[in-house]
Amino acid sequence: MKILTAAQTHLADQATLHAQGLRSDELMERAAAAFCEWLLPRLDGAARPVHIFCGPGNNGGDGLAIARRLFQEGMEVQVWLLPAAKHSADFQVNRQRLPADVPCQELNPEQLPLLSPTTLVLDALFGTGLSRPLADEAARLVQHLNSSGAPLVAVDMPSGLLTDAPQPPDSAVVQARYTISFELPKLAFLLPQNARFVGEWQVVSIGLNADFIHNAPVDNFFMDVNSLAGRLPARSKFSHKGTFGHALLLAGSRGKIGAAVLASRACLHGGVGLLTVRVPAVGYDILQTSAPEAMALTDPATDFVTELPDLTPYAAVGIGPGLGQEGATLEVLRQLLRKANGLPLVLDADALNLLGANPELLKLLPPDTLLTPHPKEFERLVGKPARDDYHRLEQLRHFAQHYRCYCVLKGAYTALATPEGVIYFNSTGNPGMATGGSGDVLTGLLLALRADKRLTPLDAALLGLYAHGRAGDLAAQQSGQAGLVAGDIVRFIGPALQELTTLPAGF
Repeated sequence: MKILTAAQTHLADQATLHAQGLRSDELMERAAAAFCEWLLPRLDGAARPVHIFCGPGNNGGDGLAIARRLFQEGMEVQVWLLPAAKHSADFQVNRQRLPADVPCQELNPEQLPLLSPTTLVLDALFGTGLSRPLADEAARLVQHLNSSGAPLVAVDMPSGLLTDAPQPPDSAVVQARYTISFELPKLAFLLPQNARFVGEWQVVSIGLNADFIHNAPVDNFFMDVNSLAGRLPARSKFSHKGTFGHALLLAGSRGKIGAAVLASRACLHGGVGLLTVRVPAVGYDILQTSAPEAMALTDPATDFVTELPDLTPYAAVGIGPGLGQEGATLEVLRQLLRKANGLPLVLDADALNLLGANPELLKLLPPDTLLTPHPKEFERLVGKPARDDYHRLEQLRHFAQHYRCYCVLKGAYTALATPEGVIYFNSTGNPGMATGGSGDVLTGLLLALRADKRLTPLDAALLGLYAHGRAGDLAAQQSGQAGLVAGDIVRFIGPALQELTTLPAGF
């Protein structure tokens, strides 16, 4: 699913009007219908007042069309208009269409309406066309809405929030409980700094021109099941363990063998054909007991990994979970980067911390290496963002381009940057996965998929991110988010991958 800029969204509207022979007010009717189709079932027949705040542009026109439809459904509706010298043509059309029985009045900036917590407020003040922070009456109104205690639902965009650019930190922005976006998500929805404004968001279709969207050049995507279903090839009847690759995992140190276990089990459940795990001697019994399907290749040292084994047998190598940062372990990483010779690599945890502490190693990264930092690990690689989450996103894009690697920035809507500078945001996962070991599980799963030669590096990364989050969602359905642990995620990797597997064609 593409993420369009604000300018591209406007062009998509125009392309739709031209291709489908629509008037702009007819497209606005589609938007109002789609919004009401989402809203009405959630009201469940409750007789609560709905106050709709409309700006002077097309977002306000959407609000007026929504008001008319809700009134026709028997809702108690009150419309408030933000004072303005000019109004868009479609605003004026829908103002004229509003039934006379719908209370509609211009706001008095000196006496804003009182709103109770039982009042539902729809924010239709400003949409994707907004290009600067709100000021004066509009800013005071937004602050009033936020302090009212009433639940706020944003029409397409929370007013005051820019679609794809940062605004000053003290800007007035509606703090919506829900945001209902038309056709496609907006980049602003996916960044942590905007979470308190966007709330829960959902996309509703208004039938924008599919050809325009397909051809629009973008460098941001939102990956959902429709984007990925069928990318994992089904296994043929005559497959064998060699078909799906032999992976090597270097992980664990004294006190952190659990990380090696979690990554190993995730790799096995991720479908790897064979798995060899290099652990220090202290981890041998633990690994053989907890992951008997894996082959334990113990290091000569007792407490941490000190030697790199021969890489010849392996289809992919993962390194980092629980590894520690001893000097000898640093040398193992250095040798791996030098000797990989085209072997797919997955780097996580302490491997990333060693890179951050020894940045000269970054120039040794083989092309298409996959790195999986969380935000703090990413900061150790590139430094703190100078401004905000938008700057961090550009840091991520530049890092992947500069080092010709794939880089995962973990978190809500985990972002994957590619060597081409494209960023994919993941749609699965939940806050219960913010628990120790979850990242180790992701590393093991990605290692399994990178060892599968049927997959491109991009598909392996996207499938792994999606399946990891989906497994966490399935686990949370059983354990609840608060009770979820990393081992629960492992148990659902298989079902998550099955949802993405290409099924045999019918007759």
